[in-house]
Amino acid sequence: MKTQIDVIRHGEPEGGRRYRGYGVNDPLTEKGWQQMWCSIAEQPPWDLIVSSPLARCLDFGQALAEKASIPCIVEDNMKEIGFGVWEGLTPEEILADDNEALNHFYADPVHNRPDGAESLEGFSRRVWDAYQSIASAHEGKHILVIGHAGVARAIVANVLHMSLDDVYSSLGVEYAAIVSTVINEGSPPKLVIQA
Repeated sequence: MKTQIDVIRHGEPEGGRRYRGYGVNDPLTEKGWQQMWCSIAEQPPWDLIVSSPLARCLDFGQALAEKASIPCIVEDNMKEIGFGVWEGLTPEEILADDNEALNHFYADPVHNRPDGAESLEGFSRRVWDAYQSIASAHEGKHILVIGHAGVARAIVANVLHMSLDDVYSSLGVEYAAIVSTVINEGSPPKLVIQA
């Protein structure tokens, strides 16, 4: 029995480029909606949608569920990582306060978190636990998870047994990008590259 879980990052949100974790709830722009519809146009049908509770994911999830006549459930643990004091700030605003903050963060994101931010290890654990629960509860189904760049990175890190440092420094996740995983009964999840 095969379970497939596709994880799609939300499209472009309103508010421009800024650090929006789970504390910033911007909806999608018109372009963001177009990115999402275009990204799923050639995809096979899903049995279920699981969405982050944040508007940039859930609004599209509910619209797709209605169009495809499939259920859409909310999974709080698929929300983006918390960025603490950086929530809602642009890179320029962060650099105005500390011109080395972003360099330190990208050089070692595990140990250079913003004040009050969620730890990468804790975030990765909560996303992976949610992923495994979804896979177990919906065995044999084709599932679409609508989430965030951090969610996709956390899943890839766990599937490929990569360090969080490595996955954050080497994996870019564009708006409306899809990462697919397949779980064959009795085997660990595998990353699938779509043709």
